[in-house]
Amino acid sequence: MVCLFLMALAGLAVCMFLAITFGAKELSLASVWSAVFHYDPAITSQQIIHELRLPRVIGAAIVGAAFAVAGALMQGITRNPLADAGILGINGGSMLVVALCFAFFPHLPYSLLMLFSFIGAVLSTLFIFALGSMSPGGLSPLRLTVSGAVIAALLHSLTSGVAIYFDLSQDLAFWYAGGVAGMKWPYLRILVPVLVAAILCSLLLGRSVSLIALGDDIAANLGVNMNRIKGTGMALAVVLAGVSVSAVGSIAFVGLVIPHIARKLVGATYQLIIPMSALLGAILLTLADLGARTVDPPRELAIGIMVAIIGVPFFLYTARKVGSEL
Repeated sequence: MVCLFLMALAGLAVCMFLAITFGAKELSLASVWSAVFHYDPAITSQQIIHELRLPRVIGAAIVGAAFAVAGALMQGITRNPLADAGILGINGGSMLVVALCFAFFPHLPYSLLMLFSFIGAVLSTLFIFALGSMSPGGLSPLRLTVSGAVIAALLHSLTSGVAIYFDLSQDLAFWYAGGVAGMKWPYLRILVPVLVAAILCSLLLGRSVSLIALGDDIAANLGVNMNRIKGTGMALAVVLAGVSVSAVGSIAFVGLVIPHIARKLVGATYQLIIPMSALLGAILLTLADLGARTVDPPRELAIGIMVAIIGVPFFLYTARKVGSEL
């Protein structure tokens, strides 16, 4: 198992190195090494690496890890294999608030935009859980999925309405499709500490989430404080998803696909699923960003397109498998 994690860590390092090296402009390995460890702002090639590629690669890795861990937490806590921040409408709440900020506060600092994006994620999550809980029999994985899909459709429609009315189509195009092209060092100084802290806190919940995934009765009998763990876990998932959306836009399916792959590799224990999901999520989004930059240079595709190519078929396969078990 240790070897598996070491391989994933090495794979992430290789993917990040490739993502820094390759792009619309070919750069030598010596230039990459010098830009990372001996940066000279007077050299153009090093400036491209240090100011453009390095922050976007680091941003892609940390956001990919955050989306994946958020999905793992949600799947474990809700016992819903289709749970994902995008599918359940959490990203939609962040997107709507971001659109409103662009409309009414166009010069809002990035730190406040992140805060408002998080607030939008919290409000949409509360609304989704309230809607699902109103049905007879309480909240179930199926009701949660349906409620999330309904709220996600509503929020995206409202966001589109705001964008059209205030002529924000160009400003929101990036947020809809998702991407890390605008990632800068000042953003990372805010983004990285918040997401790393949330991921580390998520690791501490691994054992309790594993017990909850077995069933509420079993977890309660083994001494798990259900309300506290579920509340904390969902709060962390909302922080991870909301803050990530404020940085790179709405990227769905990372939190759906990666936890399932991690589960296949390390088993059903969330002490292992969560860290493996973080590593694999970072690898996926780093490779997606690399693909987006190199498929048709100098044009750049959106990361969301690259992830959806993998995520949509996997989602349909998972949905079909879950439906056959109901």
